[in-house]
Amino acid sequence: MRILFICGSLNQTTMMHQIARELGDHECTYTPYYADGLIGMLAKSGLLNNTILGGSHRRNTMKYLREHHLPVDIGGKRGAYDLVLTGSDLIVQRNIRNSRILLIQEGMTEPEGLMYHLVKLLKLPRWLANTSVTGLSNAFDTFCVASQGYKDLFIHKGVVPEKIVVTGIPNFDNLANVPPSDFPYHDHVLVATTPFRETMKPEFRPLFIRRCVEIADGRPLIFKLHPLENTRRAIREINRYAPGAKVYWRGDVNAMMLNAQTVITQWSSCTFVAMALGKEVYSDLKTEELKRLMPIQNGGTSAQKISQVCRQMLNTPMPLIEQRRRDLRARSIWDELGIQ
Repeated sequence: MRILFICGSLNQTTMMHQIARELGDHECTYTPYYADGLIGMLAKSGLLNNTILGGSHRRNTMKYLREHHLPVDIGGKRGAYDLVLTGSDLIVQRNIRNSRILLIQEGMTEPEGLMYHLVKLLKLPRWLANTSVTGLSNAFDTFCVASQGYKDLFIHKGVVPEKIVVTGIPNFDNLANVPPSDFPYHDHVLVATTPFRETMKPEFRPLFIRRCVEIADGRPLIFKLHPLENTRRAIREINRYAPGAKVYWRGDVNAMMLNAQTVITQWSSCTFVAMALGKEVYSDLKTEELKRLMPIQNGGTSAQKISQVCRQMLNTPMPLIEQRRRDLRARSIWDELGIQ
């Protein structure tokens, strides 16, 4: 059967590839993340290069697909796929809505800020709130998530419980098994930044940098910038408020983390890696919440578990899938009205 894997960031792309390897008896095809209508036009114009619709995310995805000689169908235009896997439902593309849809959690979701509540209250486009509204389209048939803690979080936000399956997620299911690092520095304080400003969220970066200097307390301080960050601006700010700190905008953050004493993050999936490695961690999320949300560690078998979900979906006739959609949609409408 024909399966389309919608990629996005390099993290999402490598996750999709791992799952596809478990489905080698089917026709697996890939596409970078894409959009319809006005959003698609804006992406093509380059105005959305700070998102997974363009810029470095799209370049890195295409580079990965070429290097691994994977079949590509840009935008899924060869259509009529039996199953579609995606790492984001902020946009549900028109040409996949008649297929079985499996959503895969990509990592840590963003905080529930003002835009999250406005999107829910006013029914605004989900992409305005980014990953904080992951799952709220309810346009998928199944949602594979990282842990029971995340399942509870998504249900609290309004995802239909019957659609959620706890499988663990590739890239975050064997975190303590980070390969030996050839990173030249040791016993440093590593700061992994988050591109809040680039994704239109408020941040007072000078205050954050000063806090990092305070935590380091004289220890070597290294900043690893997020790929989406405005590199020049970030380096200029670090040089001003943390003179002498080293700054990297490329490289493997896990390797840098392996040699670190302490890891400081804002809102990043690599926080889970730091916790698994037993590092001292400072984060915007409280430790107890991080432990609750921590992706299940199943020795790297999440891709296999997700592939089993795929096979179950492929073995379910589309008329039954469509009937289930109607039943769950009706139930969720009654729930929203408060009628049980």
